[in-house]
Parts: sequence; structure tokens; C-alpha cells
Amino acid sequence: MTTATTLRLPHGDYRPRTEPRTSGLGGPATSRTVFSAAHVVADPYADTTPDGPAAALDWDATLAFRRHLWAHGLGVAEAMDTAQRGMGLDWPAAAELITRSAAEARACGGRIAAGAGTDQLPPGPATLTDVRTAYEQQLAHVESAGAQPVLMASRALAATAATADDYLTLYTDLLRQAREPVILHWLGPMFDPALTGYWGSPDLDAATGTFLQIIAAHPDKVDGVKVSLLDAGREAALRRRLPPAVRCYTGDDFHYPELIAGDDPATPGARFSDALLGVFDPLAPLAAEALRLLDTGDRAAFRAALDPTVELARHLFAAPTRYYKTGVVLLAWLAGHQDHFTMVGGLHSARSLPHLARAYELADRLALFPDPALAAHRMRALLTVHGVPQ
Repeated sequence: MTTATTLRLPHGDYRPRTEPRTSGLGGPATSRTVFSAAHVVADPYADTTPDGPAAALDWDATLAFRRHLWAHGLGVAEAMDTAQRGMGLDWPAAAELITRSAAEARACGGRIAAGAGTDQLPPGPATLTDVRTAYEQQLAHVESAGAQPVLMASRALAATAATADDYLTLYTDLLRQAREPVILHWLGPMFDPALTGYWGSPDLDAATGTFLQIIAAHPDKVDGVKVSLLDAGREAALRRRLPPAVRCYTGDDFHYPELIAGDDPATPGARFSDALLGVFDPLAPLAAEALRLLDTGDRAAFRAALDPTVELARHLFAAPTRYYKTGVVLLAWLAGHQDHFTMVGGLHSARSLPHLARAYELADRLALFPDPALAAHRMRALLTVHGVPQ
């Protein structure tokens, strides 16, 4: 029988070692615009299969988690990668999620953005007209729901576009149609291999040129760009080339403290990144606390508060990066935000037991669990299910 020692699980008795974080709730940050991409809570009693429709969600728990994020002053980025978009969450479920979450945002005064993509297209070849029509349908749905659109990177477009001009033409058409400024979404291949070569070239310098050309054509229709390339230097260089009114929303779950803190304010042309981050799903209380420090202008205190979270973030987003959602949902369960550790599409099996155990340990060190005893009890139960002696 495999033992905890063989697995090298940290402090195998899983007694909580930290007191819970007790910082108060607060309003939105004033120095940065910050969204947390939010996970969805599966219905554990639904009779589903990994390749079946993903509409079986626990709506009460899913919406309650969004209220948790808003209560900490964070915006919600809905139906994004963190919500398993394209990895278990299909478009019908995403559309309902956007509608419900936008209504919840209106009820509690929370800020919400939502992903518009092309994932209603059937598998197989598509034309550029098909891709444009799919985008237009989802953009209309997001706008009618009352959420700010995020034009998500499209697998179908990556497979169909032959040149950078195809991206220029399609995105220019979409921006012209948008009622209000949108967020453009650049998700790197480490998050989704099907997006390799997005913006018309696998060369990132060439892709960046096309990306900037699209923004320059309609800067009044671009609120910001969400960049998830896990390359802090490239993101900093990109944000310096953006029009002054266009935000750079970091999606870099490895380097977010330094990117949000930004350039030294004394530096000519200093810029900083706002944020749209999956890692802020589990880090919401701590991230909100750090942002309040940044609001006072204390960049050093902000870094001191947020830098210690990077070890957990790098662990959750370790390769294969696209499976980070499993650790995010584990931590939500351990923190008491949901009653079970199951995911749509069976994705709770996408990470190993040692990986999950390490995520628990790192989160416990950060005092992320409101009830450390509950988290320890649930972690022990997970170990028992996997045959680890207690």
C-alpha cells in the first residue's frame, strides 16, 4: 500500500498550523481595477459523464462564491478559463452562468465582465464567417445581460485564420459593433495549446504588432487587454506601447505582484498593470488586503503582503498549466465555499494527490482558510479516500 511517506505528503497528520485570516471586507480598490476570474461549482448529484453537457451546476454555491468575491471588493470575470470554459463548461451553461451572475451583480452592486467567444461552433472546420457570427452572438448575449464583454481568444479562429489580416479584419469588425469598450483577451498556449500562433504568428513580436494594430484602429472601444503569457518582461513592454487610456489587465499568475505594483512612479512614462487573474479566486481575502495597502501608495507594503502568495500560485499553475482549476476548486472546498470536491467534466482528477496536498500546505501557511480545522478535516478525508493511512 502506498503510504504518506512514500508520497512525500507534507505534515501528514494535517493539523492546521495557522490561525484564519480575519481582515475585514471592503470596497473596490481605488488605485487598480481588479477582476478575479471565478470557478464554477458542479452539482455532485447530477448523473453526468465527462463528455456530456456541462449544465449541471450547483447554482446556489456558484453564485454565493461570486458574492464572496464582490464582498472583498473584487470584480468578477465570468465564464472565463477559470470557470472551465472549453474544459467542461459548454456555451449553453456559460450563457446561463453569464445571465445569472450579471443579475446577481446588479443586485449587490458588483462589477462584472464576461467572456464572449466562439465555443458554440461544432467540432471541425469553420469559416471566418462562421467564427464572426459566433462571436457576434456571444457578444450580444454578454451585452444584453449587462456585463462588460471580454473578447476571448478563439480556438476556432486560431484554426481558421490564415494570416494576421484575418485577425485584423475580424476583431476590427467586432470592436466596431461593440456598444461599450471591451477587454481583449490574449491567452497563451501554456493555458490552451490550441491557441498557439494567435494573432497570426507563433513569433510573439509579430503577434504583438498585430495585437497593437487592432487596438490602434479603435482605441475608444478597448477598455483594456488581458494578457496571460507568463512573461513579465513582455507584458511590461506591451503596456508601455498601449494608448494611455487602455489598461493592461495582467493575467500572469506567476508575476502578478510586480506587474500590479508597476514601474517606479518616478520613472518617465511609468505604467502599471491592472488585473484579471484566476489566482485571485483562492486569494481573494489576501489580495483585497494587499490592494488596500497599494491604495495608500505603499508599494512596499503591498509587495510584502502579496509576494508570499506567489509560491502557491506557481504551484497551482505548474505545467500542464491548463489544469490549475483543479487546485483552485480544491481550495474552495477546503475553505468551506462548497460542500464537495467534484468538478464538471471530471476535472477533479486532473491533478495528483501530492500536488493537492502541497496546495493545502501552502494555502494553510498563508492563513487562507476561514476555518483551519474544517480544512484539515476535509484534507484528511481526501487522503483517506485515496488510501493514505491516517
